[in-house]
Amino acid sequence: MKTELLSPAQAAEHIRAGIPLIAAGSEAALRQLPPGNWIGGTSHYFLTEEGGRRDDRNVLCTLFDMAEETRLRFLPTAELPDLAVGRFPGGLSVILIPAFSPAHTEFALGGPGYPGLFDQPLMGWISGVPLEDIGKITPKVFDGTTGEAFEDGAVLMHVALPADRRPEIDIVNLFSQDSDPARSFRFSETGFSARTATVEGREVALADYIITQGLDTRLPLVADYAGAMINVSVRTIDEASGEVHFYAPVVAGVDYCLARPIGDYTREFLARASGDGTGQLSCNCILNYLYGALEGQKTGSFTGPATFGEIAYMLLNQTMVKLDLAQAESAAVA
Repeated sequence: MKTELLSPAQAAEHIRAGIPLIAAGSEAALRQLPPGNWIGGTSHYFLTEEGGRRDDRNVLCTLFDMAEETRLRFLPTAELPDLAVGRFPGGLSVILIPAFSPAHTEFALGGPGYPGLFDQPLMGWISGVPLEDIGKITPKVFDGTTGEAFEDGAVLMHVALPADRRPEIDIVNLFSQDSDPARSFRFSETGFSARTATVEGREVALADYIITQGLDTRLPLVADYAGAMINVSVRTIDEASGEVHFYAPVVAGVDYCLARPIGDYTREFLARASGDGTGQLSCNCILNYLYGALEGQKTGSFTGPATFGEIAYMLLNQTMVKLDLAQAESAAVA
């Protein structure tokens, strides 16, 4: 497995050779790829071996050249709970979902309850658009078997692996909860936006509270799920309507704390992302890309798209997710 930044013509050569791949690129670039054994999602920002960059012409492709077999599916939103159907024993699955779509909402809210979701590694990402085009054009995902693009639903690739390979998912999350009760929030409704929240026992107008308290919205809200820190990142604050929009839903009744400040965002991220990413599929939140000033910065050898949400079994925000095909213990002993 390897990740390469390729021209559409170069990617097409791999597809015609029958190599399964995951592709990230602009809609225009992805539409140039021929039908074949691939899935794709729109993205314009990448972490490459040369550093972070915006690229509207090329495609970032992860080649599953060691896959023994694959099954590709397009899943309408209503069929997302069936995403585990058709998995290969000992394999893995990659899923791509367009941002701000009904499928995005459905997976974010219902995903943790899907049958078999946690029985096998599931990795993927939420496709996006250029930041200046949010709300103007829709993110897309592509079913490579037909080349068709969708602005709702999901594309899924089940991958069968050799017996000597074991898939492992890892998450890089810079954030932990701040202990200040004035930075703790509870919401009465579940959703991708909120107008009010409860802080220290009183209901506040959320947008006004964030602004008057001078809270740093580069920091996500963090919930503690049995020791796992799950981020919800602020997308926009609409002062006129008083509505705060998020990249993932806040859940009613769950306690969220603004993340503890991390100092030098860029330095901290680069330190945590150091290591050998060779042979991995990874994706990194667009907010890490922006707030960490990663354009031109190298993130070790971890390469992948900057995305509008990351998937490691469930929807995540402001993280980097890595999928590695490690050597199975039995093969290592032999």
